[in-house]
Amino acid sequence: MTVSNGDSALEDSKTSLLGYAPLEAVLFDVDGTLCDTDPIHLQAFQIMLPEIGFKDVAIDEEFFIENMAGKHNDDIARYLFPNDIPRGLKFMEDKEALFRKLVSEQLTAIDGLYKLRKWIEDRGLKRAAVTNAPRENAELMISRLGLSDFFQAVIVGSECEHAKPHPEPYLKALDVLKVSKEHTIIFEDSVSGIKAGVAAGMPVFGLTTRNPEHALIQAKPSFLIRNYEDPKLWSALEDLDKKSA
Repeated sequence: MTVSNGDSALEDSKTSLLGYAPLEAVLFDVDGTLCDTDPIHLQAFQIMLPEIGFKDVAIDEEFFIENMAGKHNDDIARYLFPNDIPRGLKFMEDKEALFRKLVSEQLTAIDGLYKLRKWIEDRGLKRAAVTNAPRENAELMISRLGLSDFFQAVIVGSECEHAKPHPEPYLKALDVLKVSKEHTIIFEDSVSGIKAGVAAGMPVFGLTTRNPEHALIQAKPSFLIRNYEDPKLWSALEDLDKKSA
């Protein structure tokens, strides 16, 4: 399969998903992929980080992308408290509790998500959510989006031996769904998530929800799309339908 991302520096190569027909399953990240949650995570950090000494640091989107986006909470805890990991883990637990409170008030789906949901359901494809978020967060977001009955499995990084960017969570999803990587596609929005999907041997649609396009390109997605309304996505899915017919 030739890898391309449309409008990026890889646009000179021709992307094709035809080798993955007939499709068996679709795997989704959660944060930034089902819903635009980075601003909510950032808001929680902006409230809490000054309380632990981050008073002279600009806690803005650039800071968040560099140090938090797509990372497992254990890694963020080590970054914040390199000499006191238990304190870092407790801080992250408190931060996630605040995030869940804010999510209940602010969560919105990525544009076109429910259109893609219908496409997947109409074709009887299997589906799982694969996330580095804590299970309580993931299940809350999935529930708030009305997708609890849509996903047949929720794979959580902390419940695997290795979280993303290791491929294990995506490989575990294949095993749970009883599908092959040769007939499965992934939707992701972070560098670590795209790396995990690529390392697991599947084509990844990278969403440019919040993370910089140039950074996502380095992780080698098969496509970059703005959201689930993007014509590049539906052109690729149409090609898959034709090949599967």
